[in-house]
Amino acid sequence: MQTTQDTNTIDIINESLSRSWSYEIYREKVHELAMNGKTTGEVQSEALINYTQLNDRRMNRWDKTLKIPAAIQESIGQLNKNLLFLVITESWCGDASPSLPVINKIAQLNPNIELRIVLRDENLDLMNRFLTNNARSIPKLIIVDHDTEEVIADWGPRPSMATKLVEDYKTLHGMLTPEFKQDLQVWYNKDKGQNTLSDIVGLLPLK
Repeated sequence: MQTTQDTNTIDIINESLSRSWSYEIYREKVHELAMNGKTTGEVQSEALINYTQLNDRRMNRWDKTLKIPAAIQESIGQLNKNLLFLVITESWCGDASPSLPVINKIAQLNPNIELRIVLRDENLDLMNRFLTNNARSIPKLIIVDHDTEEVIADWGPRPSMATKLVEDYKTLHGMLTPEFKQDLQVWYNKDKGQNTLSDIVGLLPLK
């Protein structure tokens, strides 16, 4: 985790909220884009449009099938902090499609958690505060304590086990291939969101 904390960061976060969406609105917008052969951002390439369409189908499946163990549901339900979950993403982002539904399910378990979503390329000042290895990698989850206006954690762009898979592959091959990206999606499907769930729950101020 690399959290940048100062007054200016909080100001940037608060300013970005004026361009944020709820998860439900975000899903509606991604679905509309997919149906109309479009994507978020200025670059409307065939590849990014195809990824948006694929991610819309994936998120629809994850929204319906994702299960959170009862013990974790109970633990999250007892959270007594007022938290903001702010996610930076784009509709074409392959790692976002399995992660965003998990983040949403967590937020749904406690009314003290507010989930908002912003687009990376419309919020570069915010994105630049939460780089991963100096890159604008997404999705990125920023967790803010509403009462103290303090960034208490950030997460992303991938769950810890997937991050290791990516790093190991890059060490051996230098770059990620389309074949590896397909294998990574197979890993996400087998994991069923549990590594993402574990990572994020571990960042929460639970008793």
